[in-house]
Amino acid sequence: MRYEVWAPAAETVEVETGGSRHAMTRADRPGWWTADVGAEGGEQDYGFVLDGDGPFPDPRSPWQPHGVHGLSRTYDHGRFPWSDEGWRGRPLRGSVLYELHVGTFTPEGTFDAAIERLDHLVDLGVDAVELLPVAAFPGRHGWGYDGVHLWAVHDPYGGPDGLKRFVDAAHRRGLAVVLDVVYNHLGPSGNYLGRFGPYFTDAHQTPWGPAVNVDQAGSDEVRAYIVGNALMWLRDHHIDGLRLDAVHAIRDQRALHLLEELAGAVSRLSAATGREMFLIAESDLNDPRLVTSREAGGYGLDAQWSDDFHHALHTLLTGERQGYYADFGTPEVLAKTLTRVFLHDGTWSSFRGRTHGRPVDTHRTPGHRFLGFLQNHDQVGNRATGDRISASLSPGLRKVGAALLLTAPFTPMLFMGEEWGAGSPWRYFSDHQEPDLARAVSEGRRREFADHGWASEDVPDPQDPETYRASILNWSELDEPDHRDLYAWYRDLIALRRAEPELTDPRLTEVAVEYGETWLVIHRGPLRIAANLGPDSLPLPEGDVLLASSTEAAEGRLPGESIAILRTPGQART
Repeated sequence: MRYEVWAPAAETVEVETGGSRHAMTRADRPGWWTADVGAEGGEQDYGFVLDGDGPFPDPRSPWQPHGVHGLSRTYDHGRFPWSDEGWRGRPLRGSVLYELHVGTFTPEGTFDAAIERLDHLVDLGVDAVELLPVAAFPGRHGWGYDGVHLWAVHDPYGGPDGLKRFVDAAHRRGLAVVLDVVYNHLGPSGNYLGRFGPYFTDAHQTPWGPAVNVDQAGSDEVRAYIVGNALMWLRDHHIDGLRLDAVHAIRDQRALHLLEELAGAVSRLSAATGREMFLIAESDLNDPRLVTSREAGGYGLDAQWSDDFHHALHTLLTGERQGYYADFGTPEVLAKTLTRVFLHDGTWSSFRGRTHGRPVDTHRTPGHRFLGFLQNHDQVGNRATGDRISASLSPGLRKVGAALLLTAPFTPMLFMGEEWGAGSPWRYFSDHQEPDLARAVSEGRRREFADHGWASEDVPDPQDPETYRASILNWSELDEPDHRDLYAWYRDLIALRRAEPELTDPRLTEVAVEYGETWLVIHRGPLRIAANLGPDSLPLPEGDVLLASSTEAAEGRLPGESIAILRTPGQART
């Protein structure tokens, strides 16, 4: 068995396996060490000893069955019996994504249990499942954004074989799988990378401490670590796309930005395997260069989240205007995001106290490069009590929100349970075993929301197991009439997207919006989406063919808190 590790500052490196330590020798690559120990085949627990200190888990550990502090375990990717040989992926354009957290999607919180619910997603009509991070993180349950073993699959979910079973099962049902990965920081518990080499740098700071080192001395190997990790998920686990967490926190001053390097590597792997693969970024910069082609001087990513569209839609439906919602909340703002993507595209942001963003070239940039959503894990879980938008909306406005999302010119994404108006909250929860860290997380969460007027006793303790349990979806709600009715509305809207080509037309220049104080009419070619947000009924355009309505229209009028999708007769379909 060959063991390799990058530890450029170490004087001696040993690999510990089977209760014995074996000296490693310097490899041909600078900073790398290697050793051949025992025979090939079989699983072995192992760790690395640096200058007599350790053993520490492998930075590229493929499996952490003993938790983030334990020894690593070898794993042979070639032994898994895949059944998706004919799978060639699904394009992001035209797709509907479904974001889910493995640990709370089912009561069991495992990949195998999630497989049992995939037929629900097929019935709903979505095209791709986006998994929140599954890289090994501390404890049994958590969001996954404090992962520390980026190459290993969280063992309580089912480990590497469990993830592969999930991906294989999804592909058999025609569903693509997107994985959320975190390259802007690592969690504090079980993070031993700094013992091995300059994985972090004090030259830049992030909200989580020193930045990952992608542009200082030693960063070539750190970049190779990140790019190699991304390719591993796509190649070895057959993942179809990656969602890159908070890329604005990746501090890179090199001429070739890490995101551009990553996009090029994924493009080459896609070509070599003949499978569709894509990269989606989360960014708060409102910078369209992320999704501009590399040939045109951009980074060449396939899509990015559009928070401005979410904020515009959320505030219009709920009336909330606090914090970063301050500049949103009118039909005019939603109209701008529907036609120009960003509200802040070089305009003043009162929350930031400065101008923000850059305009999208709507003539050259297709709408499908931006993900739109009514809810997601951040916008629900980062509320004080993790309340979903369905908790504050009337049944009518829930349907209006769903229709505005699924008829927008963007790639829509749903958050698990949204499709039936799940009554369970989705809260911030963690399972840190170190008492000091656990206390700091709990106190920090309560202090954060106390600054916004919340009583500390009203903010759920992330470390309390009940906070986690309360966030698990209650699937029995689907048997209740109101929840089933909303589910049917979502399913019908997704089917309508497939039936009406205008709804997946990526041309932002073909979207026009009329609006008043409590209403909008969105024009997409011959289609009109008429939304009435107020209490009083409004007239519908005469002579149009009604394709779908959230409530029964009477005598050519649209009731309050409802929405209708219509087609103008005699106009050609696009």
